[in-house]
Amino acid sequence: MLKIAVQMDPLETININGDSTFALMLEAQARKYELFVYSVDTLSLESDSVSKKITARGRDVTVQRVQNNHVQYGEEKTVELKYFDVLLMRQDPPFDMGYITATHLLEQIHGVGKDKVFVVNNPTSVRNAPEKIFATLWPEIMPPTLITRDVKAIREFRAEYKDIIIKPLFGNGGIGVFRIREDDENLNSLLEMQFAASREPLMIQRYEPAVRLGDKRIILVEGQPIGAINRVPQKGDLRSNMHVGGIAEKIDLTPRDKEICELIGPALKEQGLLFVGIDVLGDYLTEINVTSPTGLQELDRFNNINSAGIVWDAIETYLK
Repeated sequence: MLKIAVQMDPLETININGDSTFALMLEAQARKYELFVYSVDTLSLESDSVSKKITARGRDVTVQRVQNNHVQYGEEKTVELKYFDVLLMRQDPPFDMGYITATHLLEQIHGVGKDKVFVVNNPTSVRNAPEKIFATLWPEIMPPTLITRDVKAIREFRAEYKDIIIKPLFGNGGIGVFRIREDDENLNSLLEMQFAASREPLMIQRYEPAVRLGDKRIILVEGQPIGAINRVPQKGDLRSNMHVGGIAEKIDLTPRDKEICELIGPALKEQGLLFVGIDVLGDYLTEINVTSPTGLQELDRFNNINSAGIVWDAIETYLK
């Protein structure tokens, strides 16, 4: 029987009909795995001249698909994470120093074998693959893109492409995404506000009208696509993220989608990025989500598959 630790945001607040972590936990439970859940805020490293241990404070848990009664907890306890077989790193971004610190701690115990826990996804690769920057390794399949804090460079980019999208480099869920047209007078004020609030660069991309038809989320396991969903923006909103009201629809993989997956898949597998969600807009890759990808439950409903089971099959193969 496998022992599974899940590092995630509060389980009480999730949408049980849409949350991918919940789907993974249900499938783990169906396979008779033991589940333990904790918040990243309780992750600790303690060392002295004799020993070192990485612990987390959390609770054993049982889950069920019952609205408003989907979780039952055991007593709170602090445990060494090396005693688990698998650890799912599933807390949501933002990809900030807290997130990076967690990858450094988990990196020290990641692996298969004695005193190791198999972390999904590989924490070293998660740290080295911030989602928007990682995608730029394949510029031939991305829309024109600029990453910078240089206001002059951003103005020149808009002058060239006329209609642009501006978004936080390390954000998530569609928060802080703006469309700035050629004649929009808000660009300077927007940049002043963004750079006053953060020292981070922004990502700027050419606006792609295909977004009105939907933003495709493709799920890859071990670098291979297992299916896709189309996320369509609500009327009056350019963002298709389901966090902000995007509507999921059934869709098939196109030859271009398969071409994109074939191009990036080997790198994902090589780096231990076992469960990944990529975003494809029209013919272009826009992001590679490696932190806590979503879309499993929607994929199951549209395609009548068990996507969480596919993920766990891949994990079991690693452990063997």
